[in-house]
Amino acid sequence: MTKNLNRYFDHALLYPEVDLKAIINLCREAKQYDMLGIAINPYWVSVAKKELTGSDVKIISVAGFPLSANRTDIKIAEAVKGVEDGADEIDMVANIGLLAMGEYKKVENEILSIREALPDNVLLKVIIEAPRISPEAQIEATKAVINGGAQYVKTATGFFGVATVEMVKRLYKAAENQIKVKASGGIKCLADMEALIDAGAERIGSSSSVAIMKEVEVSRKN
Repeated sequence: MTKNLNRYFDHALLYPEVDLKAIINLCREAKQYDMLGIAINPYWVSVAKKELTGSDVKIISVAGFPLSANRTDIKIAEAVKGVEDGADEIDMVANIGLLAMGEYKKVENEILSIREALPDNVLLKVIIEAPRISPEAQIEATKAVINGGAQYVKTATGFFGVATVEMVKRLYKAAENQIKVKASGGIKCLADMEALIDAGAERIGSSSSVAIMKEVEVSRKN
């Protein structure tokens, strides 16, 4: 078993119906299991900041989530405001329509615009919604993420498809050790998580983080 699996997790709660009680519970779960971070929608960042005071759990806010087709200036404002509210990292969604069209330079330029608007110490991860674009577009999107100055390419939002081992291997190879890979989308069990880490993922986005950690606890007892 991979060591310190808890430190791979961006413990995610990004559904539309999330409420205050759910966000507070998410923060408490992340602290309980010493997870690396929580991934939440921008509205809840300031709440999470208060709840996580004194912990080292990182707050990940999102921009252009989940549909990707916001104007670039809106994505920039969303990312910047997220950081002002207390986010340590931003997961932005690249314009998936442009990726599908092969307009990779435009995607790169958008990523670069957001990267330049953020402090250097804020990690930028770029969601390319790999389940909805071709393998070739996945590779070219990864190159755009590199050229745009982001630190991670991320498989998916989780709303429109799941991360697969083949997909993560493709992104990892295309990244050429210049950026890292975050796997997200449909990661429900320990076996899935282990397989994606083995394929090259260095971060895992999941709303099933606690269930997976409970699997880990059971496996350690056996």
